Amino acid sequence: MKLITATALALVAAFAAAPAAAQYGSAAQQQPQGQATPQSAPAKPGQVTIKPSAKAQKALIDLQDAVRKSDFASLPAKIAAAQAVVSTKEDRYLLGKLQLDAAVAQKDNAALAAAIDAIAGSGYLDTSRVAGLYMDLGGTYYNNKQYAQAQAAYQKALSADPRNVELPALIGESLFAQGQKAEAAAAFQRAVQARIAAGQKPDENLLKRATIIAYDAGSPIAAELGRQWVTSYPSAESWRNSIAIYRNINHPDVEGTLDLLRLMQATNALTAPSDYSLFARASSEQSNYNEAQAVLDAGIAAKVVNPSDPEFRDIIAGLKTKNKATVADLETAEKTARNPSAYMRIGDWYYAMGQYAKAAELYRKAIGKPGVDSNIASLHLGMALARSGDKPGATAALNAVTGTRADIAKYWLAYVNQRG
Repeated sequence: MKLITATALALVAAFAAAPAAAQYGSAAQQQPQGQATPQSAPAKPGQVTIKPSAKAQKALIDLQDAVRKSDFASLPAKIAAAQAVVSTKEDRYLLGKLQLDAAVAQKDNAALAAAIDAIAGSGYLDTSRVAGLYMDLGGTYYNNKQYAQAQAAYQKALSADPRNVELPALIGESLFAQGQKAEAAAAFQRAVQARIAAGQKPDENLLKRATIIAYDAGSPIAAELGRQWVTSYPSAESWRNSIAIYRNINHPDVEGTLDLLRLMQATNALTAPSDYSLFARASSEQSNYNEAQAVLDAGIAAKVVNPSDPEFRDIIAGLKTKNKATVADLETAEKTARNPSAYMRIGDWYYAMGQYAKAAELYRKAIGKPGVDSNIASLHLGMALARSGDKPGATAALNAVTGTRADIAKYWLAYVNQRG
């Protein structure tokens, strides 16, 4: 048998961070394999040769020979022999790399994890490359449905490289796969925050996934994630879903529900018959029959509402018996109003008619007066100013809202900011 010289043990180090961690890539498939490089064969550009210490070279040569020949039966003894003599970080790295080659050849994930631990512990690779190894290991475990092990690998990767913005979401997926929904939701929130902290706009799929998982977990952070989703990626879908999530979590009263439905109307997010049905019924409960009728008419014109559908027949029939206010009626009501709270109701009727400037005037009359909830008045003022195109005025009014209406005001602020 031809002897392998000590110089032939110089291994090529060419590890790179996993480029497709979010796709749960396999370490065995993605990591390039180290090769013994004869002295006469130079390393490729970007690669470096690593030589062992004199003390460890024989044990490492013996181990390398066994790995190359697939002599797996002798590996435990040869690994132990090498572990007993390695002394430098280069030695420890070469040992770990040979262990990794053997683990890949045997498709032994436990041995693969031990090899990566050895490489990480060698201190030879920089932290981003160590994180890449653990990310690939996590992907291997995830693909094998070994979710707890995948989570542990991703956690090690994050410990090695805390600035890696991919890892919190991978941890979240591993937690979710284990049924740990609340923990997964928190991990996804950290994933979004990591992107923002890095000066990046979170990907829409990440925001959507984070919102849905938080909602599935019954976590209150779902509403905040939903707002971030709709703020970053406004669309009829994101507005409808984020508002629905907020409503299902917080169960606002009829007036709060109406204010959210009015926002859906402003953002063209009324897309289902149930949206129009809920809107019309809620408006009717507030005696705003003009608004209820206008909503149904808009739904019919959009061919979303079928007037012969049982869901709408009763609503339509009931509205036929109700008196609809005219502008003249509202002018008279304003002149004869006996208390400030009446201004709020009259303002809502003007709002329903699309007369937003006049509605804002009435809301201003109500703010700060006895018997008027200033937070509701400020919210409605902000809504009217937003619809009229007064961005500074709307922003100031909505920012003044506190208490239980504050979150609804934040949704309206997102709409205001998107209008340019």
